[in-house]
Amino acid sequence: MTSRATYSFTSESVSEGHPDKVCDRISDAVLDALIAEEPEARVACETFATTDRVVIGGEVGLSDQAKLADYMGRIEDIARACIRDIGYEQDKFHHETVEVTNLLHEQSAHIAQGVDAAGNKDEGAGDQGIMFGYACSETEALMPAPIQFAHAILRRLAEVRKDGTEPTLGPDAKSQLTVRYENGTPVGVSSIVLSTQHLDEAMTSADVRAVVEPYVREVLPDGWIGAETVWHVNPTGKFVIGGPDGDAGLTGRKIIVDTYGGAAPHGGGAFSGKDPTKVDRSAAYAARYLAKNVVAAGLASRCTLQLSYAIGVSEPLSIYADLHGTGDVDPAAVEAAIRTTMDLTPRGIRTHLGLNRPIYQRTAAYGHFGRAPEADGGFSWERTDLAEALANAV
Repeated sequence: MTSRATYSFTSESVSEGHPDKVCDRISDAVLDALIAEEPEARVACETFATTDRVVIGGEVGLSDQAKLADYMGRIEDIARACIRDIGYEQDKFHHETVEVTNLLHEQSAHIAQGVDAAGNKDEGAGDQGIMFGYACSETEALMPAPIQFAHAILRRLAEVRKDGTEPTLGPDAKSQLTVRYENGTPVGVSSIVLSTQHLDEAMTSADVRAVVEPYVREVLPDGWIGAETVWHVNPTGKFVIGGPDGDAGLTGRKIIVDTYGGAAPHGGGAFSGKDPTKVDRSAAYAARYLAKNVVAAGLASRCTLQLSYAIGVSEPLSIYADLHGTGDVDPAAVEAAIRTTMDLTPRGIRTHLGLNRPIYQRTAAYGHFGRAPEADGGFSWERTDLAEALANAV
């Protein structure tokens, strides 16, 4: 994010019913089912959704091939359960009638040979690439305010839709906030863009605003919405046809929504549907964890971390820290402290964060970061239990 003191910054979020998020959800549900069967399962699952059709493909692997065959027979039910929970019962996208095609196959032996431990060779990264983590002190969750509150608005609307409080709302929605900063601190919202599917065709944009505005005001901090705040609610008019029937969806297309809303770099790799041997996912989680702990330790008020890996190689090739001029410590000292406080090999990350668990379906919407750590290990990368060790190591 910019280093200017006074500026505006915009981020967007999409709901669980957005076509791409439907696909992320199915891919992560497939992953969870396999990891629940075998913690070391290998999964690279992609989903495509369009009118009346869901196609699931990619690579999966279990040590027991008989179990894998049984699991393959459950894929269709997993997809339908996701669509049902999201809430789609449209004529052309309904959890009971959508056609589900399963094209999953066994993991490539050539990929496996690079990842698996063998003889004197440690387990390697599942791919090459660069991963970024970011944290800042502008919200309690140590996340950028625009993306954090864009997510929060859509989560709240999903709650009142699903509990029956607002039955006219549909599953598909997008939010976008432009947040004003003064002296580097978020102080208000200059514009709110919200498009949400509605089930009553007679509703106008004004009618939809009347439904959603109280929840938007409930979620945003006091004083952030003023007379000068510009609202755009369903600016194109009716939004009755939603989800994959309105626009095709694909796993992994919302990587900026998934991370920091554009306030920090992204290495390019998507998360959903990938088991944690894939450093696109696990190392991005580790980078967020480390950046958050740097900020929680008081070493800086903003921190960007980059990690890089090579396929089949266990140790990261590089660690880079940028404190954006907000810390009293040398970034090189932070980099050195990271190396001594956390094992950043793929297995080290999975062990430290407890990633070989079925905790991924819940990450598919409303952001992978800025969520509260959960008792069963979900969002473990949001813990701040490394802050003291990092502070002592610098």
